[in-house]
Amino acid sequence: MNQGKTHWLPDAGTVACYAGRSSKTIRNVRVVAEACGGRMVVEAIGRQGVAVRLTVKQENLAPLQPSLFD
Repeated sequence: MNQGKTHWLPDAGTVACYAGRSSKTIRNVRVVAEACGGRMVVEAIGRQGVAVRLTVKQENLAPLQPSLFD
């Protein structure tokens, strides 16, 4: 039987945690839309403080951890 891990499919407007190529690259992003091929369009704050849109693999997105006030 196929026992692969289940993928989390966020809706548009959801805030998620994105784990990039290196383990040090973890960002909070906002999901904008679903793209093709198991990818999602997300929006994050870039290096110069401007919002940028990225296309990332859905498997690299995870729900945010509970915060202090949840």
